[in-house]
Amino acid sequence: MQDRQLQDLADFIASSPTPFHATTTLRERLLAAGFKALDERANWQLKAGGRYLVTRNDSSIIAFQLGAEGALASRGLRLIGAHTDSPCLRVKPQPEKDQQGLWQLGVEIYGGALLAPWFDRDLSLAGRVTFRRNDGKLDSRLIDFKRPVAVIPNLAIHLNRGVNDGQPINPQTDMPPVLAHSLDGGRDLRALLAAQLHKQHPECTEVEVLDYELSFYDTQPPAQIGLDGDFFSAARLDNLLSCHAGLQALLNSDGQQPCLLVCTDHEEIGSSSCCGADGPFLEDVLRRLVPDDAERIQLIQRSLLVSADNAHAVHPNFAMKHDENHGPKLNAGPVIKINSNQRYATNSETSAFFRQLCASASVPVQAFVVRSDMGCGSTIGPITASRLGVRTVDIGAPTFAMHSIRELAGSRDPGYLITVLTAFCNSAQLI
Repeated sequence: MQDRQLQDLADFIASSPTPFHATTTLRERLLAAGFKALDERANWQLKAGGRYLVTRNDSSIIAFQLGAEGALASRGLRLIGAHTDSPCLRVKPQPEKDQQGLWQLGVEIYGGALLAPWFDRDLSLAGRVTFRRNDGKLDSRLIDFKRPVAVIPNLAIHLNRGVNDGQPINPQTDMPPVLAHSLDGGRDLRALLAAQLHKQHPECTEVEVLDYELSFYDTQPPAQIGLDGDFFSAARLDNLLSCHAGLQALLNSDGQQPCLLVCTDHEEIGSSSCCGADGPFLEDVLRRLVPDDAERIQLIQRSLLVSADNAHAVHPNFAMKHDENHGPKLNAGPVIKINSNQRYATNSETSAFFRQLCASASVPVQAFVVRSDMGCGSTIGPITASRLGVRTVDIGAPTFAMHSIRELAGSRDPGYLITVLTAFCNSAQLI
């Protein structure tokens, strides 16, 4: 079972190089399981016991099941939240560079990326392209080159003797990837994208590419590694691991309880967008589920959000970066994340509920508190809690190398997370 779950996670990550692709992958799996797609621009006709999904900006998705018959407001929602985006290199609007006989693309750093691991990797390119059709109408499609098309070569140590002494990386001058020779003239990125559009979408002929949102990504596939297969290595574990676990929990649930999975874009840059956790997407959906203001407040106050985003495992080479009593370990279960300054939204009641849930599901559980002399990251948990007023617990699978081009998790932890989130979806009683 564990190997099947890991392979399914690997397939999910491989098919999701950008938030647009992750949302498409989630949508396709939900549709295959019988969920019905809704359009925000249309009237919704929801039925008791129904299962539905809706997307926004092609990069965020909400899926929900209404559960067995009964007043929704009196039963509460089991909400699972995650995010579809990861730190990466985004292509600039006018990126072409012809330097020293080589064709490069200028990039912007998206989110808090660890830059050093991006050097000397086999990179591909994927994202959303918007174009004008023959009839003059605008349209968009997703593309993915799916093969190594670029690299950011390191400068040889002979020319950079201080590189191992912590030399800074300049994101403007050091990070543009190399894609081709330009000895016979430069390339046109938009023409290249038009050709890729036609290759992947044959109906897209003679289109004029107007704009795009493209990201470079590492082509190395996910892998279970270690002498005994103890580890799982992949790109974008933060936070596709949680998106996958939330999806599997929803699909594995018995369907009796009202549940909602929300996976939003732009968490890595603050979530302030029309489709981010600090935008109105989730609130808009809840208003349509329960139009009456008083009933909707009752629903929210009887609900619980599990905000799932990866946690920092204690690194054997840097153990002093953790509080000595709060060092989560790989393969030791999901981590409850706590911060007195509300960088995480966990409180004693929601933490106790999750601990009890893990115990009932025979899943080990851990806790994380940042060192008192260090700053603390945050998640969609406090944002969603403050916008909705919903009780929240912040949790996540322990990982190494968060925000690297390739991250590391324990091979047992994805299964643990799926198990406890499935139990959450099936919980008859919330706090």
